[in-house]
Amino acid sequence: MNQDRNPYAPGTQSQWGQTGDMEHAGRTEMAARFTSRMFGWMAGGLALSGGVAAAVLSSPALYAGVAEWFRALLFVELGMVIGFSALLKRMNFATAAAAFLGYAAVNGLTLGLIVSLYTRESVANTFFVTAGTFGVMAFVGATTKRDLTSMGSFLMMGVVALIIASIVNFFMHSSPLQYAISGIGALIFTGLTAYDVQRFQKLGYLGFHTSEEEGKVALVGALNLYLDFVNLFLMLLRLFGGRRN
Repeated sequence: MNQDRNPYAPGTQSQWGQTGDMEHAGRTEMAARFTSRMFGWMAGGLALSGGVAAAVLSSPALYAGVAEWFRALLFVELGMVIGFSALLKRMNFATAAAAFLGYAAVNGLTLGLIVSLYTRESVANTFFVTAGTFGVMAFVGATTKRDLTSMGSFLMMGVVALIIASIVNFFMHSSPLQYAISGIGALIFTGLTAYDVQRFQKLGYLGFHTSEEEGKVALVGALNLYLDFVNLFLMLLRLFGGRRN
């Protein structure tokens, strides 16, 4: 038998090991490139939301319009997220990117109204705390060897519970319940940050059939991380933000 063609022949296993190492290195580089693209879109979405929020705060007319249509805008945001998830497979990348940025812009409108209720100092402090917490948990999700899949399932159940509790408190107007929702919500979205980073990093490692598919999945990941960041910010702001008099 020709030993050059026998993977079990003496002296050939090291060659197979080198091939495996090269493939792993290639996939790791591919995952890093995908993750960078995902975070780039997330950062772009946050920047757009921040710009729109600043416009709301600087324009009395726009502020008044957002205040009048605030509840309707919340339902529009929910519909956009659901529609994005449901129709993504039918969209091309350009449409998906426009949908993501459109959602970020609409969310910026409501964020502008919300942050106006708090002092600038507390908003800035909360933002920096959120950014630091998000960064640490993203690093944990990207580097930990522990599989966070089971934790993700538990956290998603927590998100459902938060939504139900928030709907109930919408009618009850209970301050203690609101504080409980915010505290638990901050913990949930902190954990979800690590889970989502690991989940999408794994997808990047496995690779994609086309660049179009890779781009669309990067947008899904960006949306998930965007929601983790914004919701963590809002939960912390409700807990520690200083209200305007």
